Amino acid sequence: MIIHPAGSRASLRANPDYFTGDVWQGPIISTEAPARLQALLVHFAPGARTAWHTHRLGQTLHVTQGTGLICLRGETPQIIRAGDTVWIPPGVEHWHGAGPDTAMSHIAMQEAEDGAAATWLEQVSDTDYGG
Repeated sequence: MIIHPAGSRASLRANPDYFTGDVWQGPIISTEAPARLQALLVHFAPGARTAWHTHRLGQTLHVTQGTGLICLRGETPQIIRAGDTVWIPPGVEHWHGAGPDTAMSHIAMQEAEDGAAATWLEQVSDTDYGG
């Protein structure tokens, strides 16, 4: 068993290669094999978002605060709010982030395979973000 006391691990600014805007990630868990679970608490400032990406084993998002957006490739962005839980199936191209005028935080849960949990694609354009 491992206990990570609250406040014992630093939050990190999200990599700008994979995010637009002010995004911070707080570690929840990154398990060792044979387990594969990775989970982060992600805070998005208004207008901040991920790049397009996929997960080989899918992803679950649970919105903890605020209002944001999620979008599957080729579709219109949908609103997500505190308390909502979203499942994105394996291999589906998508992005998620805050609304234009609202901050949003979510817990992102995914499994890593061969050390990778996501395949990152191009940044989300302002046109795609605006719907």
